[in-house]
Amino acid sequence: MHPAPAHYPRPAPIDAYGNGGFRFADMSHRGSLIIVPSGIYAWDVTRFDEVTPASLEAVLREIAPPGFLLLGTGATHLFPCEPVRRMFADAQVGLEPMTTGAACRTFNVLLAEHRDVSAALIAVD
Repeated sequence: MHPAPAHYPRPAPIDAYGNGGFRFADMSHRGSLIIVPSGIYAWDVTRFDEVTPASLEAVLREIAPPGFLLLGTGATHLFPCEPVRRMFADAQVGLEPMTTGAACRTFNVLLAEHRDVSAALIAVD
């Protein structure tokens, strides 16, 4: 997550995903996204093996327990490495890995229900 201002100042439904990016709030974004309570940010992760404690550190600071993060792992459902899982467990924040498509759909449902939901979404082609 970059220290620059959010692309969009609050969470918004994901209207579309694929072709290396996302559509939300009548905007397009090429690349991966972080969606947290303060807004939607570009995420410099392009591949699942780049999901590390360092790449999620700023995200975790925005999610208060007992919150959780939907982790869109790309086109394939993968589980994060032990240091990432431990970091979330130690913070008492849930981590829910799933494909990016499933994470987008789940995010939209939970957002529509006015639930506190955050997501880290790796862009897919």
